[in-house]
Amino acid sequence: MKKILVIGIVFALLTGSCGKTSNGELTGVPGRPSYTEPDPYGMVFIPQGSFTMGPTDQDASWAQNNAAKTVSLEPFWMDDTEITNNEYRQFVYWVRDSLVRRKLGEQDPDTYLITEDENNNPIDPPAINWGAKIDTRDPDVEQSLEDFYLKKEERFFGRKEFDTRKLKYEYFWVDLQQAAKKSNRYQFDKQRYEGLVTNSDGEQVTIKDRSSFILNDNVYVYPDTLCWVADFTYSYNEPMTNLYFWHPGYDNYPVVGVNWKQATAFCIWRTQLLNSFLSRYGEPSVQDYQLPTEAQWEYAARGGLAHAMYPWGGVYTTNKSGCYLANFKPLRGNYAADGGIKVLKVASYEPNEWGLYDMAGNVAEWCSSAFDESSGFFTHDLDPDYKYNAHKNDQAAMKRKVVKGGSWKDIAYYLQAGTRTYEYQDTARSYIGFRCIRPYVGNYTK
Repeated sequence: MKKILVIGIVFALLTGSCGKTSNGELTGVPGRPSYTEPDPYGMVFIPQGSFTMGPTDQDASWAQNNAAKTVSLEPFWMDDTEITNNEYRQFVYWVRDSLVRRKLGEQDPDTYLITEDENNNPIDPPAINWGAKIDTRDPDVEQSLEDFYLKKEERFFGRKEFDTRKLKYEYFWVDLQQAAKKSNRYQFDKQRYEGLVTNSDGEQVTIKDRSSFILNDNVYVYPDTLCWVADFTYSYNEPMTNLYFWHPGYDNYPVVGVNWKQATAFCIWRTQLLNSFLSRYGEPSVQDYQLPTEAQWEYAARGGLAHAMYPWGGVYTTNKSGCYLANFKPLRGNYAADGGIKVLKVASYEPNEWGLYDMAGNVAEWCSSAFDESSGFFTHDLDPDYKYNAHKNDQAAMKRKVVKGGSWKDIAYYLQAGTRTYEYQDTARSYIGFRCIRPYVGNYTK
């Protein structure tokens, strides 16, 4: 499991005064306030519970890649809609601005970087000074940032635009799966590690110390806007390529053209964004934002309705008035019958019983889980999950990730909560988006 939070142990040395406060009784460490997790913005609470995971109807595609079984899950938070263009744009802007400030900091570190903490201790590497204003009209600033813009021969109609190919985000995580292996544990009697770990390049190396479990990756964060043309042969989708991600008219539409690795990077950035804010005010950090596991996604989609075929609970795709309940490809390909030709604004249809919108149709969604046809048979029945950290040189089959929910271009079969399919982790589509979850701190009595 990819984790950005490094786990450490802090030893507190208690003086004799602690004995007076505890009166010699076991009272725990003093000065620890009680904690109640606040409701995250834009998320809904999914209570703990058990459900029958898997198909609730005949296997129409004869895929034979799913099996029904009872599983149990701990509580978690989930975004009530898919991540929108405007929300993902915040990530893109942050990466852009951080690169710009790092570049300017090479010439003027006192202005654009923070090199010392409040106690005058050096910070290595220096932190970004987000409070420093950037005057793009300054000739020196303009010259420093020239490499970030498209070359003159690449500009359309002479417009000076930021080169989105420069927007690369480096992130780190602790590979707890490898750290948990008995062969990789610290040998206390020998005072060293003896196991092997697969590094970020997919190579097996000897464990040096705890840093060997810290992996890193780099991803280009800008969505693949050309996916609208590439996904459909002999189809007119050029306007979506030019407008969908940047035009304000599409701000509240789900972001697409984002592959699994980009979505994972977004989750890690989102975690750091919030935890950095909380640390400035001395508040406890929160659990990591993540893509939902396949089991979490399916459990949330059913909305607490046992054996529900669709998120709304029924076995039909229309209500009593004959209105369609999701954006998909109804009838014999009448895309317009449900109210949308292609993708629609998030929350255009009613939510399920837990307040989650668009868990069927509109855009399909990435899950964190790796795809294997038989994973339903070998995964645990408590918080089931199958993960594989696929590397660049791995076989294509090892790069498959679970996709759930169906999209605006899919027939009703793919909208069922129990239907599973996949896409490759480095492939972006015009019909796949994502939403985040966050583990709940505590029990189900929310």
